Amino acid sequence: MNLFGRNHPRCLTGLLGLLLGLTACTATKNQPAADLAASPAPTSILLLGCNHLAGLYKVDNPNSDMLTAKRQAEIAAALDQLQRYQPDGILVEELPERQGQVDSLYQLYRQDKLDLNTLPGGRSEVYQLGFALGKRLGLARIQCVNAPGGTSQSILNQGQNIELYEQATTRWRTFAAPIDKDLLAGTSTVPQYLRSLNSPAVVQQLHALVYRTPARVTNGTLKPDAMVDAAFVNPQYVGAEFISVFYNRDLKIYSNIVTTQLATRQRRQLLIIGVRHVGSLKGIFSTDPAYRLVEADSYLGRK
Repeated sequence: MNLFGRNHPRCLTGLLGLLLGLTACTATKNQPAADLAASPAPTSILLLGCNHLAGLYKVDNPNSDMLTAKRQAEIAAALDQLQRYQPDGILVEELPERQGQVDSLYQLYRQDKLDLNTLPGGRSEVYQLGFALGKRLGLARIQCVNAPGGTSQSILNQGQNIELYEQATTRWRTFAAPIDKDLLAGTSTVPQYLRSLNSPAVVQQLHALVYRTPARVTNGTLKPDAMVDAAFVNPQYVGAEFISVFYNRDLKIYSNIVTTQLATRQRRQLLIIGVRHVGSLKGIFSTDPAYRLVEADSYLGRK
């Protein structure tokens, strides 16, 4: 039976076109709205690990003083390298509760009205790197993204397999000691110091020490610490509980970073933070499709 009549080829073509059009409409209707718009490019983030520069200062050792003319010239060289990244957001290890104070200090700094030589903690990387680079780039604000929860790695000191953690700690100290020692002896510059701290070997070994090895320690307790609620620590998993203290803080820092990005729409973020956090935060950001990790050695150079 001929259902299309005499002109069936033309009718068939028209019917097929109608069916294809309906199919396309249905597919579009069922497609998530987010997929219809072009996905924005991921935000770039460069994690710059840095020891606390103010903590290195010794009155009787000029090599430890970030305010000397020699160290200031070296810091300027490091900033030249970082400036090539062209961040539109600089994030520092200060609590968000201090944002107002940091804003006030930064505005004074931009106006050349802040004397870091007399400011308590003026040798800090927050000022020496964060403020200085922000001023160079004309940024209106330096963002505070730290989170509470810092504690000592020494609170894990007993339990089954504790010797594995102790041995790893000794290896780390032996491995890392020359980095500070060379800076304090004046045989390395600030750019070299930053390059060493951010080398993959340093980041990976410190990450394993704090976030991997302790999981092998069981059946023990943590030393009393104001930042750790002992009531929620399961002695059977004491090492894993220890890791969770540090990882919990990193997750909060991550939250502060991403919510800062949502509020400001920054596209190229630079985070200046303690080296211990770098490996953990890299792991978190590497699985976030809204972000793209930029390796520090792309700008600092390889060790």
